[in-house]
Amino acid sequence: MLGKTAGGLFWMSRYLERSENSARLIDAGFRIALTRSKSAADEWESVLTTVGARTAYCEKYDDFSSTQVIDFLLRDTSNPGSVLSITKLARDNARLVRTAITREVWEATNESWMTLKDLFRRKVREQDLPDVLNTIRQQSALVRGAVMGTMIRNDGFNFSRLGTFIERADNTARILDVKYYLLLPTIANVGSSLDNVQWETILRSVSAQRSYRWLNGPDTNPVQVAEYLIINRQMPRALAFCYNKIDDNLGHLEGNYGERTTASQMADDICEEYMSQPIETIFDNGLHEYLLEFLAANNRLAMQIEQDYRFQQS
Repeated sequence: MLGKTAGGLFWMSRYLERSENSARLIDAGFRIALTRSKSAADEWESVLTTVGARTAYCEKYDDFSSTQVIDFLLRDTSNPGSVLSITKLARDNARLVRTAITREVWEATNESWMTLKDLFRRKVREQDLPDVLNTIRQQSALVRGAVMGTMIRNDGFNFSRLGTFIERADNTARILDVKYYLLLPTIANVGSSLDNVQWETILRSVSAQRSYRWLNGPDTNPVQVAEYLIINRQMPRALAFCYNKIDDNLGHLEGNYGERTTASQMADDICEEYMSQPIETIFDNGLHEYLLEFLAANNRLAMQIEQDYRFQQS
């Protein structure tokens, strides 16, 4: 497969996943802000920091009102990380690789872009935000279903899935970091009712609240939540689950091309270093520090995949 095509598939899937993940981060910030109405501006500033958009936002606005932040993150075309901008990039990459995807995948991606473009013609009112975020997630699910249900399991499929799981691992780590480091008011709140509400909000934002309760019962324990979202190999948005899939897809590419790449070794190293630690060790050494190191390693792997397979980003 040409590097340009592989890169288009990889980035199409990254952007589609990022669109959904942005909606999930906004949802987490929105719900946590509701529990801390007196400091809602701090919550929205934290979400901007997490998605790497704080500097760009501050160049345009002087305060962190919910209306402005929501508009900037969802539909502002001057923000390259807005959901509208990201969805357009996903659609552009899908158009670039139309011969490598099925008609169903192209139509679902194109429909997602048109749906969101129409949805964002006007500013989103705060009371409408939950429904809007749900629409974003639904559109992402439609594309994902088309990929899983219609694409042949060849190298193109593997590049697409690599993009999905690299992006998803990044998002789960960022959501955890938002909660534990940026949004927690003080260390005194750890274990309090406020802290527990925030952990439940994080579980809900990654569609893990019900499955967590199936395994752990009704009590929300921060250590158990972090363990579930980091080293559980069955939860679809857990870091360990994502890296199992990354390992699988790199292994398939290795078999297809008959060559073990640097990226494959890096993925193995990340699994060994970050997924094999007991959760108690992670907390003892600092969850925030662990997550920052993981995010950096995940980003290095993404760049190595691009280098090994000679991507040419559009």
